[in-house]
Amino acid sequence: MGINAFGIDLGSSNIRIYNGNDDSYMMEKNMIAIEGRDTLFAYGDSAYEMYEKAPDNISVSYPVVNGVIADIVNMNTLVHYFISDLGGGSIRPADYYITVPDDVTEVEQRAFYDLILDSNVKARNVYTVQKACADAVGMDIDVKNSQGIFIVDVGFQTTEISLLSLGGIVASRLIKVGGQKFDEAIKSAVRKEYNLMIGSKTAEKLKVAMREVQDSGKGAVVYGRDIVLGLPVEKEIDTNIVFDSIKENISIVIDSIKQILERTPPELGADIYHRGIYLTGGGSQIVHMADMIADATGLNVNLSDDPVATAVKGIQKIMKDKKYASLARSVEEDR
Repeated sequence: MGINAFGIDLGSSNIRIYNGNDDSYMMEKNMIAIEGRDTLFAYGDSAYEMYEKAPDNISVSYPVVNGVIADIVNMNTLVHYFISDLGGGSIRPADYYITVPDDVTEVEQRAFYDLILDSNVKARNVYTVQKACADAVGMDIDVKNSQGIFIVDVGFQTTEISLLSLGGIVASRLIKVGGQKFDEAIKSAVRKEYNLMIGSKTAEKLKVAMREVQDSGKGAVVYGRDIVLGLPVEKEIDTNIVFDSIKENISIVIDSIKQILERTPPELGADIYHRGIYLTGGGSQIVHMADMIADATGLNVNLSDDPVATAVKGIQKIMKDKKYASLARSVEEDR
């Protein structure tokens, strides 16, 4: 039997929504295209298709920047339209659960509450869930016990590193390094080595395809504009050059992991030694990242089976299983 509630994991790149009515979840790009000053032109995956292709009169943007809501008006619009789509064009009163990063200001956390309240989605109750806790539950980890759990969520613009115990966060850090930084590094390296200018979408595809291309023993074929000739061209890219370009950003993530490990109480440190590090988020799929973290820390790294949807799956369990009900906090509790 379904429940009249929605769970939202609001990422800088993607928005994932669990629909309790039919026990399903959707994922689309967290993007909006505005024509002129305020006319909605497209949203979600449709807006992403226009990214880096739209004329000057159409602005395509991400309302969430570095893990926090930067454009509340457009984000309100997106949430309203996505919920309406899930309801078949209509919106009924429902409860809402939304993930919130831990290492942000109180004002930034409050914006997640207000987003649901102000999106005209007929919210009966609004609950927030710490994103790291949702990640852990989504990876089938019992967060309610007293053992230490170390979660690293590598997102599009940020990486959230968290130490959990007894259903709460002992220590955390949010750094502005994620998949977008990897893409920028790839674009820079391709430009330097091949005199080739590529777009962000091409860089992302190259990043995602690296593992498969390396296994094949061939280079990756990309399309872009030759800087010297000024003409569109096709070139084969050495994936070793691509990987070398992102090593520096992976090293920043590793340094931050070590800093949280250094702040870990000894008893929880023993748990982490036995359990290892849990790695999730879309950016965690980058080739060799898990190996680099394992080599640098000497700890086993457990990769999520579905890193892009880990948090929204966690929200699903928190909404349905009374065992995890205390992980969700209502707006009234925090007032």
